[in-house]
Amino acid sequence: MQEPSTNELGLDPANESPFKGKTGLRRVWNALNYSLAGLKAAYLCEDAFRQEVWLAVFLIPAAFLLPVPWLGRAMMIVSVLLVLVVELLNSAIEAVVDRVSLENHRLAKRAKDIGSAAVLISLIVVLVVWICVLVEVF
Repeated sequence: MQEPSTNELGLDPANESPFKGKTGLRRVWNALNYSLAGLKAAYLCEDAFRQEVWLAVFLIPAAFLLPVPWLGRAMMIVSVLLVLVVELLNSAIEAVVDRVSLENHRLAKRAKDIGSAAVLISLIVVLVVWICVLVEVF
């Protein structure tokens, strides 16, 4: 039995978006530009992201200056970067929810609250990782 093609499954990337047809280095270049535009938009439009970037600007160099093992240092840095990733996803969810409707709706509130909870948990991860690594060293 022959497997169905992407067209038969309704998975033709060319029909999803005009940008999906790009391949090779052109796709990589476009993806880089979209990513940089997203970082710029998040920094300029999202107060929480901007605050977390400044937290990262302080904490990441601090991780390099502290006398901790390389694995601990890596965990400290990754935990800080995780906050930025989660905040970007939370901001994207909020933007989509607001794009769909600005009216108060329980599902919109739930989506935004869950995204906010994810950011909170990622911040707790930073706290726990940094405490664990620093207690081990000092």
